[in-house]
Amino acid sequence: MIIHNLPPFSKTKTCAVTGHREIGENFNFEQLKNELLAIYKRDYDLFLIGMAKGFDTLCFKALRELKKDYPDIKLCAVIPCANQDKYLSLSEREEYAEMIENADFIAREERPYFKGCMLIRNDFLVQNCSLLYAYLLDGKKGGTYYTVKKATSSAVPIVYYGE
Repeated sequence: MIIHNLPPFSKTKTCAVTGHREIGENFNFEQLKNELLAIYKRDYDLFLIGMAKGFDTLCFKALRELKKDYPDIKLCAVIPCANQDKYLSLSEREEYAEMIENADFIAREERPYFKGCMLIRNDFLVQNCSLLYAYLLDGKKGGTYYTVKKATSSAVPIVYYGE
């Protein structure tokens, strides 16, 4: 079960992000920032981020930069298990800890990794947003595909990176 320190919030102003760990060679960080800014300007001020390497991390960094000019942007780190950083390198663990420290809110599964914990995190993302921002590469498997499919079946609109 995911516990959190989120205050009461409006789901209609909440965007969740999901994306692959591997980033394509044409990925552009400035474009990412511009797309997230466009979402913010659509009146989304709370962003739920699953805290995986890759797209999630890049979104967190982009939103943290945007917060300098738009301080009402709020970041919620949605952590799928207590030891999510266990297999990260030292520098990645330090970066992860810094992101957690800079999150406005934390939603987390307190148990260490168990089969299905990532799906519980992904369900939390979809259940608590009214927009999903996704970076989906080819393929019909994995957590990102699951989350996009769940959002589609839940009638949550999706904005794809690069559209």
